[in-house]
Amino acid sequence: MRRRLAMPLAALALVIPAILMSAGSAAAAPADKPQVLSSWTQTSAASYNSWLSARNNQGSWSAYGFDWSTDYCSSSPDNPFGFPFQTSCARHDFGYRNYKAAGTFDANKSRLDNAFYSDLKRVCAGYSGATKVSCDGTAWTYYQAVSIFGRSAAVDGTKSVV
Repeated sequence: MRRRLAMPLAALALVIPAILMSAGSAAAAPADKPQVLSSWTQTSAASYNSWLSARNNQGSWSAYGFDWSTDYCSSSPDNPFGFPFQTSCARHDFGYRNYKAAGTFDANKSRLDNAFYSDLKRVCAGYSGATKVSCDGTAWTYYQAVSIFGRSAAVDGTKSVV
């Protein structure tokens, strides 16, 4: 009789902690959502690279409920004059959409716009001469557009200007 009870009890003793640990980590993960969101929306290349890695593996972040949708550079060209700004625009949309959903957009808008500009400047760093000057000027124009019009009535709660 003891032996018949010992095996199921031993198995149960192993299963219960595993269930509790997975439930605890699943419940705790979204609690750090603001920190994760902040880490992915900084001006540094490391922040950009972390966000890009997560974007390419969105399933791993599904518990966080991030909005990964994008219209890229909205009504502006995604790759103006051949400069690949599309991914920078996608990260900017990510920041705008998720901070709006969190109700903390106004407190973070300036940083999001600065991160966008830093991303665009990193794109331009790959060029030289007149091409770089043209890219830098285009990046500045895109940055000014989001900086000035990112709060306007023309921008609804789900779209950025660029």
